[in-house]
Parts: sequence; structure tokens; C-alpha cells
Amino acid sequence: HVYYYACTNKYDLIPYDLTTYYRYCRQRWNIRPSEMSINTLNPIRAIVDGMKLTPNPEKPMIALSIGDPTVFGNLPTDDKVLQAMKDAIDSNKYNGYAPSVGYQKSREVVANFYSCPEAPLEAEDVLLTSGCSQAIDLAITVLCNPGDNILVPCPGFSLYKTLAVSLGIQVKLYTLLPEKSWEIDLQHMESLIDDRTTCLIVNNPSNPCGSVYSKEHLQNILSGEPCSPPGHSCVLYLHDQVFPGCTYQSMASLSSDVPILACGGLAKRWLVPGWRLGWILIHDKNQIFGKEIRQGLVKLSQRILGACTIVQGAIESILNDTPQEFYHRTISFLESNSEICYSELSTVPGLTPVMPSGAMYLMVGIAMEHFPEFQNDVQFTERLVTEQSVFCLPATAFEYPNYFRIVVTVPEEMMVEACTRIREFCQRHYRTCSQDSNELDQ
Repeated sequence: HVYYYACTNKYDLIPYDLTTYYRYCRQRWNIRPSEMSINTLNPIRAIVDGMKLTPNPEKPMIALSIGDPTVFGNLPTDDKVLQAMKDAIDSNKYNGYAPSVGYQKSREVVANFYSCPEAPLEAEDVLLTSGCSQAIDLAITVLCNPGDNILVPCPGFSLYKTLAVSLGIQVKLYTLLPEKSWEIDLQHMESLIDDRTTCLIVNNPSNPCGSVYSKEHLQNILSGEPCSPPGHSCVLYLHDQVFPGCTYQSMASLSSDVPILACGGLAKRWLVPGWRLGWILIHDKNQIFGKEIRQGLVKLSQRILGACTIVQGAIESILNDTPQEFYHRTISFLESNSEICYSELSTVPGLTPVMPSGAMYLMVGIAMEHFPEFQNDVQFTERLVTEQSVFCLPATAFEYPNYFRIVVTVPEEMMVEACTRIREFCQRHYRTCSQDSNELDQ
């Protein structure tokens, strides 16, 4: 039998024996993974997959590590949201392909929902995406070339680095200050800027910190060097879950000239992360982006037709008909659980929780010098699973060691139990400095 090999552009005669054939092919082929695939790494997966997680068989597992509000079933979405999806399916109008940037009507709905006098939006300013993750991907990709660098918060959502590094974009981490409720260290951020800095990412409210920036702090960011001519574009990740008594201020509403790509989605606010609908909102009052960035986003969206058409068909009802009580109930629950967690862990020797103002996360500092059995937060949280069956995400996954992140979406009784177990664990392993010295002397 004759087999043609395109790679060698010739015909070869080989025996009609599959084993011999495949051996022959292996000798001739040299298939290598792409540079992009080699450079792609999710820090959370890299760390968690390497941890030795063997829960205590005598205690049921409590996972405080998963940023998915649907896991425990205690935070269902609203019935109006479900009905909107059912109606969209029953209409039989949304079973085909949509335009790559989303249906015009759906984009209008999102524009109207987020538009305000200080930052007006029209349908042309909205691109619908497959979740907020794709929105962030498109935003970084349209602004940056290989060799450029972006400014990313630390601690911060690991996806920023995963996406950037895979594209050959350098990531520079600017520090957040836990003693100031995770405000940005503006001086440190400005020190990182060079002539290849193309993008500043501001995450507000924050994952993993749960912080919400004040109007004054956002104005200081906008007036700083990163946002001054020749300028660096801002990518703002929207979350919208802010606790009562704390005011959320969009950066776009405060900007007079800085162009902003705001990324958000349905996932957390409407408690449906699996529905995969996100968006990019283009705020560009002075046309600094120009046509090129907008056209670039459209072209990039055409690589994969991402946004789910069924959810696009339901989006008008989801945004306009979801009762305020649903939002209030969800946010009140997250605030209550955060207060429980903060109150309980504040009195645990060796731990320093930072009270959040929004989102669904809480960061806890570990005074590692008082836990000499463990070298770092990874070992600390690993042993916490082994002894107490409580899994918190080590903040090394966010490149911020000696902290761990707690997701506060678990049922209240589970949160109380988890805090009790964390307390027991810390009491067992905590050592004072004098104890350490005495043990060394002995």
C-alpha cells in the first residue's frame, strides 16, 4: 500500500501492517506543543494540584476554597431569572448563531442597565462574551503585544497572569495594602511603569480580597501616572456585590478622559456562573481608543462565537425583572457570613482576618513565625485539611504568601463549624516566641 506524507512531499512504500505503520510514522513525525500552550499556567491549579489533600475521615469536608456560589445549594438564583431562561428556550428564537459581539437587542439591554449620566453607554459600546473570563481575555489581547507589560494587583485574580503570560506579555504586580483594606500602593504601582506598559488592571470589588475602593481612592488612581498621557488603558473588572453601608463607585463614572474597558458578567451577582455570559463595556469619552480598538475587539470576538444565545435571549428579563429583594438577600447573607468569619477568626492567636466590604471573599493573614511547624501558607492549609477537613486556598496562589482566602458562600452553620475547626487547629500548633526559644535551648 502507498501512503502519502505531506510533511515530506513524497510517496513511500511500507508494509501493510498497522504496528509497523505507526512505528514508521513516529520515527518521521516531530510534533511539538505550541509556545502558547507551554507558557499557559494557572497558578491556582498548579498549587492546589500539587498539595497533599487527605481530609480527616472523622470530619466531613468543608471546602472554603471554591469561588462558586452554587456549590452548596444554599444560594439559588431567583425564580424570575430561571423563568427568563425557560421563556427564551420555549420561544425557539435563540437556537442559532448570534453575531460575534452578541445580539443587538441584548447589547442594548446591557448598555441601558449600566449606563449613567456620568458614563453613558449605547449598544455599540457593549460586546457580549462567554463569561467575564473571555471579556478579560479580549481586553488584554486587544491592548497588548508580546513584549509589552501590564500592571496587575497583588494579591489578585490569577487569570490575569495566566492569559497575559501565554501571550508573551510581562506581568508586573503592584502591591495592595491589607492595613488599608487592600487599597493600592499608588507609589509602588507608579514605580513599575515603563515605555512598554500598556494596561492597568483594577479589580473592584476584589477577588480575592473583597475590598471596595472609595471614590477618593479611585480618583487618586485616575489622576496618577498610569492614567496620564501618553496614558495606559484601564481594564476594570466589575463585580457589583457591595455590602450595605458601602457605596460602589464605578471608575468610568469618575473618569473625564481615561479610556476604560469594564469587564463583568452574570456569574456572581445573579449566581449563575455556569451560564457563561459576560460583557465588555467601552468607556471612551474622548475617543482615545478610536476605531482601531473597537474594530480589534470585534475581530477578536470572531475567533470564537462565545456568548450563549439562550442567555442572550433571556438577558432583558434577567436584568430588568429580577426583584431587588433577591440582590438584598444575597448580599445580606454574604455580609453576615463575612462578619461571622471575621469575628471568630479575629480572636484566634496567629491569624489576622481583613474584613471585606463586598464580593464573596475574605483574606486571613498567618503569622508564620508562630507556626514553626509549617514553612509557608501552602503547608499550613494542607495540614488544616489533614487534621480538620477544612480547605482554604493558600494565598500563594495569588502570589501573596502567608495568607489564605476564604469563600463565604457556605451555609451559616458550616461557616461557624469551619471557624471552630480553624481555631482548634491554630491553638494546637501556635507557639509563642518564648516557647520557640525555650524549645531551642532544650
